[in-house]
Amino acid sequence: MSLFIYNSLGKKKEQFESLYPGLVTMYVCGPTVYGHAHLGHAKSYVSFDVVARWLRHIGFRVKYVQNITDVGHLTDDGDDGEDKIERQARTEKTDPMEIAQFYTRSFYEDMDRLGVERPNIAPTATGHIPEQIALIEKLIASEHAYVVNGNVYFSVDSFPGYGKLSGRTDQDAVLSGNRVQLRSEKRNPSDFALWKKAEPGHMMQWHSPWGSGFPGWHVECSAMATKYLGPTIDIHGGGMENKFPHHDCEIAQSEAASGKPFVRYWMHNNMVTVNGTKMGKSLKNSVNLKDLFKRVDPVVIRFFILQSHYRSPLDYSETAIRASQTGLEKLHDTMRRLLQALPGSGELNISAFIDRFESAMNDDFNTPIAISVLFDFSKSLNSALDQECGLSETALDNAKRFLGMYGTTLLGIIPPEAQPLTTGMENGEKTLDEVISILLDMRKEAREQKNYPLSDTIRDRLLEAGIEVKDTKDGASWSKVSNR
Repeated sequence: MSLFIYNSLGKKKEQFESLYPGLVTMYVCGPTVYGHAHLGHAKSYVSFDVVARWLRHIGFRVKYVQNITDVGHLTDDGDDGEDKIERQARTEKTDPMEIAQFYTRSFYEDMDRLGVERPNIAPTATGHIPEQIALIEKLIASEHAYVVNGNVYFSVDSFPGYGKLSGRTDQDAVLSGNRVQLRSEKRNPSDFALWKKAEPGHMMQWHSPWGSGFPGWHVECSAMATKYLGPTIDIHGGGMENKFPHHDCEIAQSEAASGKPFVRYWMHNNMVTVNGTKMGKSLKNSVNLKDLFKRVDPVVIRFFILQSHYRSPLDYSETAIRASQTGLEKLHDTMRRLLQALPGSGELNISAFIDRFESAMNDDFNTPIAISVLFDFSKSLNSALDQECGLSETALDNAKRFLGMYGTTLLGIIPPEAQPLTTGMENGEKTLDEVISILLDMRKEAREQKNYPLSDTIRDRLLEAGIEVKDTKDGASWSKVSNR
């Protein structure tokens, strides 16, 4: 059975064939680490986690790279504004690298709770400045880029295919650029920054052939993807909002540098809405995962996400979450009943369910249909267990393997032990939260009394116990320090 993937570049489903037999190279745009992860992050990384799991299931070795953007992502796509991480560092009155490290750990902590498996390689932008400089030098040498006053820009006029992913025309790009303050030094308003000159007082800067500065947002992905996966990669994933300008810019600079196709299959997940309204920090309706996990078991969030196809919008509401919890509990009840069932003599044909599940996943990773197959299987299984003869030992083992493979290993929505779902933090987590809140209150009181040695001792002892405290303008927050 062949796998078909919707390729955003050709805007149609195409049969998947990897560049190298038995190996899939896969790159997914990672988070910009200047705040805690939200539901939009969960939608993307749970979706691509299942993609990687399925590819491995059907026999591929997957080399999965997911970057961490810890420099260069500006507040405006038009190459103006502050770096988002530097801006957060100014807000919290600390060092940008501390911001990046703190929120990187926070991101992985949340992904771990969602059951998202780690990528094979997780490179950071700051760790690959030499590679980005080398790529920029190559583009300058081939006259695809030019230097002005310590800034380096990619010339879109030098690359006729610019915009072929998003379908944005040159005029569209110009109009988009005119919404922000344009630098007159650009030859074309659509040209994008590869390297930015650091203004006085800029906290994140590196030496380069063009003076002290920092890389643009787009160049990091091209540099890291090609370093670890080669000039042509099989799958590149990311949010739909990244098609323009980010992925169009990636294509232009990568293909201009190598002369080869950059990506064979582009995959884009759709956005998250909240009660029908687009989710965003500026709209103040962003759903923070850490807050959500206090009320909802993370596996329910994973199930909620996978009930929607990755290319479809996901609308968050309390009603939808409650419905997901109720539905998932039914599957978990079936698993628990199966684990407790005693052998009988009845049989259950599982092959049809396997075929339906695999057909759904091979049709552009259709997780909603795959989940519906699990529910149909659950209904048939419970009906068979209700019969006086029950199921034979072989039938029970086959059913366990089916739910274990497709519900646990591939979708990650049925833990092997299938413990009852929690409606909020488990008792241990709740107690931990309460204890840390007490300690943070004591630390705050110590700071108010200028007893800084005691304040620092509380912070340091918590860190030794695996809890990192971060002081922000809104007060102290804490995060577990991952051991992975």
